Amino acid sequence: MPRQFMTFGSPKIEQPEIDEVVASMKTGWLGTGPKVKKFEEDFAAFKGAPYAMALNSCTAALHLSMLAIGIKPGDEVLVPTMTFAATANSVIHAGGTPVFVDCEKDTLNIDPLDIQRKITRKTKAIIPVHFAGRPCNMDAIMAIAKKHKLKVIEDCAHAIESEYHGRKTGMFGDLSCFSFYVTKNIVTGEGGMVLTSNKKYSDAIKVLGLHGMSKDAWKRFSDEGYKHYQIVYAGFKYNMMDIQAAIGIHQLKRVNEYWKRREDIWYQYHDAFKDLPVFVPAPVEANTKHAYHLYSLLLDINRLKITRDDFLNQMTKASIGVGVHYIALHLHPYYKKVYGYKKGDFKNAEWISNRTVSLPLSAKLTPADVKYVVECVRKILGKGNVK
Repeated sequence: MPRQFMTFGSPKIEQPEIDEVVASMKTGWLGTGPKVKKFEEDFAAFKGAPYAMALNSCTAALHLSMLAIGIKPGDEVLVPTMTFAATANSVIHAGGTPVFVDCEKDTLNIDPLDIQRKITRKTKAIIPVHFAGRPCNMDAIMAIAKKHKLKVIEDCAHAIESEYHGRKTGMFGDLSCFSFYVTKNIVTGEGGMVLTSNKKYSDAIKVLGLHGMSKDAWKRFSDEGYKHYQIVYAGFKYNMMDIQAAIGIHQLKRVNEYWKRREDIWYQYHDAFKDLPVFVPAPVEANTKHAYHLYSLLLDINRLKITRDDFLNQMTKASIGVGVHYIALHLHPYYKKVYGYKKGDFKNAEWISNRTVSLPLSAKLTPADVKYVVECVRKILGKGNVK
């Protein structure tokens, strides 16, 4: 019989969150309510943050963070070109200009040296992305930000569990943004969170994320008595639902268990592929914790008879879902047309873009699944396809 397709990033959903969602449906409280509040409190406690604001996506979190720090037309924000589009688009939605920065060739994280080169009098902020769950060089980045009086918004979409030099990622910048999308380390289906130590930013995001209302919807409809609201800003519909939070509060309880399983798979892949014509991920840096969100191989295409896309197609044909993280943003048509970027602008990111493939890495994977992935990778990149 044909093997069932192994969906890339398929989440592990267990009975407690299913029961919690059903309980929410039975109460009729489906929108923003007490479970969102609990998820915010639990996540803030997990990271050690004073303020947490749950939203419907990490994209919303990034956008509102831009507005909270006052990004406006004419302002520039430094963004790695090796990231997902949401990182740059959040700057654009706020009216600012994303200025792309190259990545380090070994870590795939934003390069502090290139950050220095890209700073102008218009630069207002930096968005470091902890790529694949590997913490950025926050010592260097925060020193640059302090020197030039720049805000820092950490993009922690891959980095819920990550730590850098004894501190949790998300606790360095002025704000930090997390994703609970279906492929992430813990999930709510769609969902995001902003953390901050700044009450002014927290208050602004609370208002901006729910139509610009002065009171949270769950407070208005609680049993504390009716509370009138005022519209104090032309806000957005970015609030998280209780149904989403019902999943998240139980996923968060197992975050370390899931991290450990992904770590085991990451090192199984690492050991299995070292002798192939690939570049395996760099070792985890001392005094850091990698979140193991992605396992990305870089194919040594100069030694292979097949292209990266040939590899992707053959893996898909073998019923294994794979990903590409990422084709650098400056190579996409929109950013080329609007901002004038071109091939050759960022050598490290382009080198990676041509070679990168991400393999399934989920706590849901069984030992048999991992064994099958390893067998297929070794077969496709074996002697028959090596020059």
